Amino acid sequence: MALKDQITEDMKSAMRAKDTARLSTIRLLLAAIKQKEVDERITLDDAQVVSVVDKLVKQRKDSIAAYTQAGRQDLADVESAEMAVLQGYLPQRLSQAEVQAEVDALVAELGAAGPGDMGKVMGAAKARLAGKAEMALVSAAVKQALSR
Repeated sequence: MALKDQITEDMKSAMRAKDTARLSTIRLLLAAIKQKEVDERITLDDAQVVSVVDKLVKQRKDSIAAYTQAGRQDLADVESAEMAVLQGYLPQRLSQAEVQAEVDALVAELGAAGPGDMGKVMGAAKARLAGKAEMALVSAAVKQALSR
């Protein structure tokens, strides 16, 4: 079953269960997917849906940090609940050691040396690790690999 179909089925289940918090988060996700499809005039595949989910999770993390800093724990809790629902649609993430191993292999493949090759390595890493790892973690691993 395609990820988009799974999300739609989960929305129906949340409606039946009268789980309003989960339902609103899933509707938000479906709206973001539909918006991207309309804007680009395409039908999203699973990898593109994962990138939309990843973007929404990142937005939630940023919002949680801002709300916590502002002392609004009530709003931070709402964002945390939404983030938990969204993370259920992401594939299993690679550990930091696995990310470092992938980056080291990429650096060796590309023959990259020094910080000047950061863009070349990040471009390849983004293509290979999209949806599998957080790009902030990948970026840190690339910087570490190129500084050796």
